[in-house]
Amino acid sequence: MSDEVGPGFVRVRLDLSYDGTGFSGWAKQAGGRRTVQGEIEDALRTVTRSKDTTYELTVAGRTDAGVHARGQVAHVDLPEPLWAEHKDKLLKRLAGRLPKDVRVWGLTEAPAGFDARFSAIWRRYAYRVTDHPGGVDPLLRHHVLWHDWPLDVEAMNEAARALLGEHDFAAYCKRREGATTIRTLQELSLVRGDDGIITATVRADAFCHNMVRSLIGALLFVGDGHRPPDWPGKVLAAGVRDSAVHVVRPHGLTLEEVGYPADELLAARNKEARNRRTLPTAGCC
Repeated sequence: MSDEVGPGFVRVRLDLSYDGTGFSGWAKQAGGRRTVQGEIEDALRTVTRSKDTTYELTVAGRTDAGVHARGQVAHVDLPEPLWAEHKDKLLKRLAGRLPKDVRVWGLTEAPAGFDARFSAIWRRYAYRVTDHPGGVDPLLRHHVLWHDWPLDVEAMNEAARALLGEHDFAAYCKRREGATTIRTLQELSLVRGDDGIITATVRADAFCHNMVRSLIGALLFVGDGHRPPDWPGKVLAAGVRDSAVHVVRPHGLTLEEVGYPADELLAARNKEARNRRTLPTAGCC
């Protein structure tokens, strides 16, 4: 799909959230599996009376099956007459048509140069886990992982500090042909709340497949004493998958927020994000 808005179309930004429990991820799939993208596109087609025309969504970050989102962002290009006719009532009509595990909170005409995916400068996730010996509160079971070993949050934060910055995260990503695994990890920190739930905040310019869940898997091994705090950093430096790094279950993960630059910088960021990244090389002398 082109990043240019075609003549006679308007780009609309959607702010949305969903409980990922009942979805096979964000992206539409063959075989009739239920997805967030599919549900929203179907609802949009129905409420705008577009018959067989599907207006495809572009999303800031594709989430896997079982992963939730509180601050997801997408865009869709709609014909100008259709947007003019429906924009004032579209939000309420979508609320009446969408299933209750996905909500659209905002529909706004996007500024020039906006692309939900390529204009983003960071994504912030939260992963929630409890080590309570009794398990997870039943009311939170779809959003919090139970780890059945006591966790040392201080040791986990010590390990996390070595992972910050721009690195090749190949050791923590599921490889995809032709895709780079270089990312800038801007924040990785853990806090235990008064309720005993440990929330890990993970923010980066972008994430490769399974990166967040692999990072959390490594930190949990440190937190429960199976590995020393310097181990995740050594795995990163080795640059290859370590069989001891487990990809933790998806239900503890929530996309909390997506960050964008000022409107006048959107187009430049859009272009920059499409360039293939490489790590800087050391000087020869």
